[in-house]
Amino acid sequence: MDQNSSFSAGTADISSANVDALAGVTVIVCASCRDETGSDAHPRAGELLADETRRAAADDNIRVRTVECLGNCKRRLSAAILRDGCWSYVFGDLTATSGADLVTGAKLFATSTDGLIPWRGRPDSLKRGLVARIPPLDMLKD
Repeated sequence: MDQNSSFSAGTADISSANVDALAGVTVIVCASCRDETGSDAHPRAGELLADETRRAAADDNIRVRTVECLGNCKRRLSAAILRDGCWSYVFGDLTATSGADLVTGAKLFATSTDGLIPWRGRPDSLKRGLVARIPPLDMLKD
C-alpha cells in the first residue's frame, strides 16, 4: 500500500477546484525523452507528451512547462507535478498519450487539502509510474 492511500480523505471534489487552485499547480514534462525504441527522431516522444498535456489542460488554468532533461532516462517519458509549499512528484514510464493523466493528477493535487496527490482517483500511470515524492524545503528537518 502506498503512503498516499491514507490521505485520500484529505481531498476536495475535483469539480469544485477553482481557477486559483489550479493556477498553483505546474506540470513539467521532459521534452528530450525518447520513446521505448530510443529513437532520436523529432519531435521526440517527450515533446509529443508536452503537446498532449497542453491540449488536455487547455480548458484549465494549469501551467504546462518543458525541461530538457529530468535525468530519469531509465524510466523513459517523465514528468513532474509541482505545487508551491507542497510535495513535488516525479513520474516515469509515461507514454506520449499520458497528457490527460497528468492533468487529472494536477487537478487532484490542486484540490488536495493536505498538500499530497491522493492515491484514490490517481490514474494508473501515475500510480505505477511514481519515481519520487520530494518534500518542500520548509518540511526538512536537521
